[in-house]
Amino acid sequence: MLQAAYNNESESAAVVPTVNQGSITDTDQCLLEAIANGNQTAMESFYHQYGDQVFQFAHKTLKNPDDAAEVLNEVMLQVWKKPTAFQGRSKVSTWLLSITHHKAVDLVRKKSRHDNNDSVDLDIIAAEQNHVLTTMSCEQSDNYIRQQINALPAIYREVIYLSFYQELHYTQVAEILSIPVGTVKTRVMNAKKQLKKSLTQ
Repeated sequence: MLQAAYNNESESAAVVPTVNQGSITDTDQCLLEAIANGNQTAMESFYHQYGDQVFQFAHKTLKNPDDAAEVLNEVMLQVWKKPTAFQGRSKVSTWLLSITHHKAVDLVRKKSRHDNNDSVDLDIIAAEQNHVLTTMSCEQSDNYIRQQINALPAIYREVIYLSFYQELHYTQVAEILSIPVGTVKTRVMNAKKQLKKSLTQ
């Protein structure tokens, strides 16, 4: 886990601070303070706590596990280098997902300079025609719905993932994506319309 990057830094002898178990915010703050002091153990704890969430969001946006892993590494490397960038104005997870979004956008732009086709939009999964959800099992229905969500444009997949799967408020989604709350609501509405249309075909 980013060992090559960590090994280039001097390992601190500091121990991860002890905190009250009931406060997740205090735990995050202590981890970030320890990371700022070069504590690799704290960075590993931070990675294990948030790595999967960052990867899942990156993968939902990019639809490519290798690209998502690259973004995950870049996000965690940024945390390792600049943990003091977190100002405490939001949850740590909101801050991380905002970084993840920008890193994912940067990666798409970088790739688009080498390929005229947008890799995010080309990976649309073609749904089988004339399938009726009522004839499917629950598992099949769930898979079919996920296929339809994956077929949405990236800007709609993001808001659906954050608002429904991560159960974030629109204000949090807006902060992560750096867009107005009204834009979040519009994208959710449009995503629902597209899903309704595809699911009733």
